[in-house]
Amino acid sequence: MTTATHDSTQRRVDQLLDHYGQSHQNPRNELIHFFAIPVIMLSLVGMMYELHPWVAYGFMGASMVYYARLSGVFFITMLGGSALMLALVHAMGEQRLSWCVSAFVVAWIFQFIGHKIEGKKPSFFEDIQYLWVGPLFVLSKLFLKLGIRW
Repeated sequence: MTTATHDSTQRRVDQLLDHYGQSHQNPRNELIHFFAIPVIMLSLVGMMYELHPWVAYGFMGASMVYYARLSGVFFITMLGGSALMLALVHAMGEQRLSWCVSAFVVAWIFQFIGHKIEGKKPSFFEDIQYLWVGPLFVLSKLFLKLGIRW
């Protein structure tokens, strides 16, 4: 990964990941995020699906446009992840809303515990787009371990 500078030669995705990473240095906070972010994403899509399936599809479509503009590798990975999330949401059946609301609340509690440990506020307090960068942060850590460049 690149340094935390925001010069014109650094790709936008790397700038976003570097900035996000500045408030996610503590290994315990990172570990919490690795579990909580996917749970938050799944539960959010499930709650949107409960409003109306097209709300969830619209959100995921807009998210894919955002990811496609940042990185082809992240886009393809998130596209696959989104298909998996939708399959899980469909499989939840009648318990979808109760499971998703509970999981959403618990995962956010853990996120805030992680940031209390970190001693820094969540990045999305500065800019809402960091809610979409969080999943990329998790993926970037996995990709680094696997030697995949985004």
